[in-house]
Amino acid sequence: MSPAAAARATSFAATFSASNAPSSRGLLHRPFRGTPARRRAVASMAVSAPRSSAAASFLERRESERALHFVKYQGLGNDFIMVDNRDSAEPKVTPEEVAKLCDRNFGIGADGVIFVMPGVNGADYTMRIFNSDGSEPEMCGNGVRCFARFIAEIENLKGTHSFKIHTGAGLIIPEIHNDGKVKVDMGQPILNGLDVPTKLPSTKNEAVVQAELAIDGLAWHVTCVSMGNPHCVTFGAKELKDLHVDDLKLSDIGPKFEHHEMFPARTNTEFVQVLSRSHLKMRVWERGAGATLACGTGACAVVVAAVLEGRAERKCVVELPGGPLEIEWREDNNHVYMTGPAEAVFYGSIVH
Repeated sequence: MSPAAAARATSFAATFSASNAPSSRGLLHRPFRGTPARRRAVASMAVSAPRSSAAASFLERRESERALHFVKYQGLGNDFIMVDNRDSAEPKVTPEEVAKLCDRNFGIGADGVIFVMPGVNGADYTMRIFNSDGSEPEMCGNGVRCFARFIAEIENLKGTHSFKIHTGAGLIIPEIHNDGKVKVDMGQPILNGLDVPTKLPSTKNEAVVQAELAIDGLAWHVTCVSMGNPHCVTFGAKELKDLHVDDLKLSDIGPKFEHHEMFPARTNTEFVQVLSRSHLKMRVWERGAGATLACGTGACAVVVAAVLEGRAERKCVVELPGGPLEIEWREDNNHVYMTGPAEAVFYGSIVH
């Protein structure tokens, strides 16, 4: 590495007062599309050089140019731009800027942007998330695990910790384990069709279980569940007895579920293959984000739907394209628990 490059290399965690970033991560600076060419991208993967006055002045210059500092996290390939927003109750970027940040060619690239904000109503923190299209969902299962790990990093917490997080879906309580995984109490599933919401008629008490939904000439059997955000779960159609999820063209069929008139708030859609009564395989089309490698609330909804349809036990491994999640729908308190990984990918700053 040249002396100039070494001077630039520094852990972005230094910008967080209590963060201890591993020495293998680097600082990424990338201008938005349309930023003048003189703002040249600077990147380095080596961060062993000590923080120098040159590096400090570099960060100060970035601050003066409205740099947004961030950490990129991923949970089973569902990736998020994490922003420390604890000093304000308003997000540091607009929904339009979020869409630019999430662009994988002209921005950082992510499925969404998550802001760590001051807690309200007795919660330790508030989580706000925006999808890659700039829309704001109620919450995100994989995102809340990343949120918890990010909190532990910026607060310099070690060992097992739990937090009360205020979200658009209510109070969520994640717990960080020593093995690096995060277990999240996702609360109780909402089964009343009107509250999901869906216009499909109830088929089981007030729940929508194995109802028929017509799409592209097929009568899909769907079960609707809300985990604070709406989900439509299907194990197949009347004309398609054996669903092989790897054969689906999600980009074709996913939007037709998402924007179907039966879902007034749009919907996330999970296509599920039963491998055994304790092992389910799913692919997901997320509202506002499209096909993603994982969806935590979706995995929870899948187990609830599988139990309601008599296809699975209350404790299952749900296999997603990005990896497995452990899901349990407890009978004693009706809460759904999700356990899975979350990890930091890189640190950086971007002019916005």
